[in-house]
Amino acid sequence: MSNALRRISAAIGIAFALASAPSHAQELKLGALFPFSGGLALLGDESFRGVQLAVDERNAAGGINGRQIALAKADAVDASQAVGEARRLTSVENVVAVFGSYASGISSAATQVTELAGVPYFELGATADTITTRGFKYLFRVNPTAKNIGDRTLEAVVKVVAPALKVDPKTLKLAIIHEDGPYGSLVAAAQKEEAKRLGLNVVEAQAYSPKTVDLSSVILRLKGAGADLVLHTAYQNDAVLFFRQAAAAGYKPRAVIGGGGGYSLTDTAQAVGAPMEGVYDVDFPQITMNAAGAPGLNDFVAAYQKKFSSAPRSGHSLANYVGAKAMLEALARAKSTDKDKIREAVLAYRVPVGSTATGWGIQFNEAGQNSLGSLNLMQWQQGKLATVFPASVANAKAIASN
Repeated sequence: MSNALRRISAAIGIAFALASAPSHAQELKLGALFPFSGGLALLGDESFRGVQLAVDERNAAGGINGRQIALAKADAVDASQAVGEARRLTSVENVVAVFGSYASGISSAATQVTELAGVPYFELGATADTITTRGFKYLFRVNPTAKNIGDRTLEAVVKVVAPALKVDPKTLKLAIIHEDGPYGSLVAAAQKEEAKRLGLNVVEAQAYSPKTVDLSSVILRLKGAGADLVLHTAYQNDAVLFFRQAAAAGYKPRAVIGGGGGYSLTDTAQAVGAPMEGVYDVDFPQITMNAAGAPGLNDFVAAYQKKFSSAPRSGHSLANYVGAKAMLEALARAKSTDKDKIREAVLAYRVPVGSTATGWGIQFNEAGQNSLGSLNLMQWQQGKLATVFPASVANAKAIASN
């Protein structure tokens, strides 16, 4: 065989091998940066499950422009680890974009890295308003903000809680307590501002470390001030601690409105027991809402049950599923992995309110914030979390807790 024929034969063999072997180059690699270990692991993993379901659904439908999506997971338990993992995703894994990240401190740190690297970051759960006020071009947040939570909480006081208690909201003595991280502090600031605007009476405002093992001094201040409505922004451990130590102190407010994943978890309700009956929660939409106002909700629940052999543990998986699904569609419409074409596609993406499984609409402003996300008001009733507001997705009416 001549040298020319040998070269042709070798080229054909290489081409055949490349065509027949699985090609990782044909995958579209995306990062998934969440707290998979540590104190935030439960809701970090629950958030990731929503992303995973959205990716599975997209891959089953052919992927993005013919490319299957591969997720590179990154475990970030705090801001320092978030920086390191974001660097790994952008410089070693060479991801096209990153999904994240549940916690505001983690998101704030990771997005500084991705922005410098020119890698789009899709935030699906962190709420600190400051995340999207830094002038970043390639950061896009689908979920509502801390201010949205604060505003919805006070709206709930006026429109739902006070009527359920059969009182004028201005006669209620409000106490605002919160974990002192970016999340809790920003929610509390919004609550104070909105309470002042509405002319409501805030008699006490207290911050504490989310790692605390003793809230007794905070509870005694609330009891001494005669607070009959507590607005509490918390994670799981401090939410449980509040109820246990309030019971020990003989303090029972007329109503509690929680804010955050801790108040939406079945594990929290089981740990607290009977005192959880009638407690409210302002949070991401949960699966216990009227599916007529959230098309696709039942399909999401069925897919979750099939993959994980259980019901969703909180609404974080649902919110992340809806957000990831939208961003995957935007990536497909970009028809490119170029960061500027992705930005253009995301900003052009439009979904009307009431047409997603959370009931959200999607429309991003120039800062990268979705302006059509919203929070629901839920209430624990007979061991289950029912949605009581807004009316478009409510499946129950609010009840007085005592």
